Amino acid sequence: MMTEPIHRFRRTELLLGKAALNRLRDAHVTVVGLGAVGSYAVETLARAGIGHFRLVDFDRVQPSNINRQLLALESTLGRSKVELARERVLGINPLCEVEALEVFADAATRPAILAPPCDAIIDAIDSVGPKTGLLADAVRAGIPLIVSSMGAALRTDPSAIRTDDISNTAQCRLAQKIRKRLRRHGISKGIRCVFSTEPAQGESAAPEEAAEESGLQRGRKRKPLGSLSTMTGIFGMLAAHEVIISIATRGRA
Repeated sequence: MMTEPIHRFRRTELLLGKAALNRLRDAHVTVVGLGAVGSYAVETLARAGIGHFRLVDFDRVQPSNINRQLLALESTLGRSKVELARERVLGINPLCEVEALEVFADAATRPAILAPPCDAIIDAIDSVGPKTGLLADAVRAGIPLIVSSMGAALRTDPSAIRTDDISNTAQCRLAQKIRKRLRRHGISKGIRCVFSTEPAQGESAAPEEAAEESGLQRGRKRKPLGSLSTMTGIFGMLAAHEVIISIATRGRA
């Protein structure tokens, strides 16, 4: 027997109100990258009552994902991350609409990724080139809310995690690289970021990308970086929180 949405998301409604819950139900949210950060973002959004998802990832679950990725289990090794995420969202809310795009986020696929309707997008890509391209095109597309996860690897202090505009990020080499590249597109602000002010440990000279290992080779080979599920999970949940609060409060006087 299907539980009515009013009961499934009753605690959300009690906190935010019925109008806010309706806005969450009607919202279309895109999440690009369903690994250590993105998987937790999707989980949080689904449990808050987001009604429409576009989920994007080209990868499949690998054994090395198990220490930090919500979708990674012994029973899911080798399976598509977008299909696993779709199943999980529908397991939380069978009334949700989920579009699963098993594609690599590049210039060829970005039109489909950013196609309307899209009220908010979370970028949880871990490499500089595709990340910058997606963010630049999202800004040009006029998406109302763009949230990007910066470097969660090589860090252990949850209290140092922050959310702010990309122009105010600090102590994050990945954010520094993204800011520099976005300026070439004439973009210096207008992207919400989750980042850490904690200096990266152990790899101080290395750019903070490549936290993921892919089972499907795309682009240059990158060295995996150490990470904890506590940190990547918080990054994902904070990215989702930015979306939830923004959508829930839209239109308020």
